Amino acid sequence: MSAPLQLSFVNFAANSFIIVEGKRNADKFYIIRSGKVRLSKEVQIVSEEQGDTLGPGDFFGVVSTMSGHSHIETAKALTDVTLISVQKEQFSQLIQNNAPVAMKIILQFSKRMRYLDEALTRLTLKNNAAEDPSHVFNIGEYYAKRNQYNQAFYAYQKYVKCCPSGENVGAAMERLKKIAPYVKNMQQPFPPGETARAYAKEQIVFCEGEPGDELFIIQKGAVKIVKITDNNEILLAVLKAGDIFGEMALLESKPRAAGAVAYEDCQLMAVNRANFQQMIQSQPQLIARLTTLLSERIWLIYKQLTNTQISDPLGRMYDMLEIQIEKKKIDILTATNFSFDFGLKELINMVGLSQGDAMIFGKKFMENHAFQIMNDKIFIKDVKEISRQNAYYKKMQQLEKSRQKNKPIA
Repeated sequence: MSAPLQLSFVNFAANSFIIVEGKRNADKFYIIRSGKVRLSKEVQIVSEEQGDTLGPGDFFGVVSTMSGHSHIETAKALTDVTLISVQKEQFSQLIQNNAPVAMKIILQFSKRMRYLDEALTRLTLKNNAAEDPSHVFNIGEYYAKRNQYNQAFYAYQKYVKCCPSGENVGAAMERLKKIAPYVKNMQQPFPPGETARAYAKEQIVFCEGEPGDELFIIQKGAVKIVKITDNNEILLAVLKAGDIFGEMALLESKPRAAGAVAYEDCQLMAVNRANFQQMIQSQPQLIARLTTLLSERIWLIYKQLTNTQISDPLGRMYDMLEIQIEKKKIDILTATNFSFDFGLKELINMVGLSQGDAMIFGKKFMENHAFQIMNDKIFIKDVKEISRQNAYYKKMQQLEKSRQKNKPIA
C-alpha cells in the first residue's frame, strides 16, 4: 500500500510574485484554494482563451513543472491567496486519488493546445486552421497532385464517408476510380476493437479535419504531425516511441486539428474513450505521461509563437533550431555536434516560408558551412553556432526596432 498523499498549503500576500517567467528548474505547480492570481507574459502574442485571472480550483505552473522547461509566465497574487503545492513526483498519486483533478488538467490543456494551435496557424499561414471534415477533400487533392496515390485514396475515402452529402462527393468518387489502379498495398481498415495498429512508412494514421475518437501511443517507429494548407505540408512535430498523439479529438469530440502520417514503419496502440476513462485510475503513470507531453507541446507552441515575431527569415530558422535543441533538453553550452531528425525542407516549413522565400533563404542557410545535410537530415558541427546566430539576428531586430522608434516623424 502506498503512503497517503501529503500535499502542503502555502500562503502568499496580495501583490506577491509566486512564479516568474524564465525561471528554470520548476519542481512544483499550484492549485488555488482561495484568492485570485493573475498570469502575465513578457511578450503577449495572443491572449489566453480562459483569461489571465484565476480563482479557486484553477491551477498554474503545470506546463513548466511537468515539461521540465523554464516558466512561460509570471503569476502574481491579486489578493491574499492560499495555494495547494504539488511536487512533480506527486502527480501520479494525485491522479490516482483524485481523477476529476486529472481530467480537469488534461481537458484544459487540450483546449489550450487547440486554441494556441489555431493562433499559430493564423500567424504563420495567414489563414484559419481547418477543422472541418470537408477539408479532408483538399488533403486528397494535395496528395493526388503529387502522385502520392495511397495517401490520396485514403483521404478521398474518408471524405466520402464523413461527408456523404458534401459538395465534392461526386469529384471524390470519380478520383477514387481514377487512381485505384495506381494504389499499391492499399491501406485496410482495422477491425473494431483492434488496439494494435501497424503502419508502413508514409501511411496516413488520420487526416486533419477527420472525425476521431481515439488517441494513439507509439510503441515502435516514428510519426510526423502535419498540416496541409495552401498546397503546403507544414511539419509540426516528429514523434517517437512512447509519445502520445490524437488526444484532442478524443477528449473534445472535435475533428482532428492536424494530420498524422507514419514517418517510418511504426506500431501504435489505439485507446478509445471508454478505455481512456479506465486508464485514468488504473494507469496513473500513463496519464502523467500524457500531461507531461501536453505540457511540452504547450511550451513548444509558445516558443513557436514567439518565433513568428522574428522578421528576418534566416533569424527565424536559427531560432527554430535553438527551440528544437532546448526542446530536447540539450545543454547548448556543453554540446558539440548534433543531428536533427528533420531536413532543410521541414525546417523551412516549420517557420512558414513561402515557396519563393524557401529557395532564397534555404540557399543562404546552407552557405553557413557549420551545417551539412546528412541522410536528408540537418547536421550541425558545433551546436553553439546556432546560439550565436540566433543571438545575432535577435540583436539586429532589437536595433532595428530601436531605430524605428526613434525615427523622427516627417
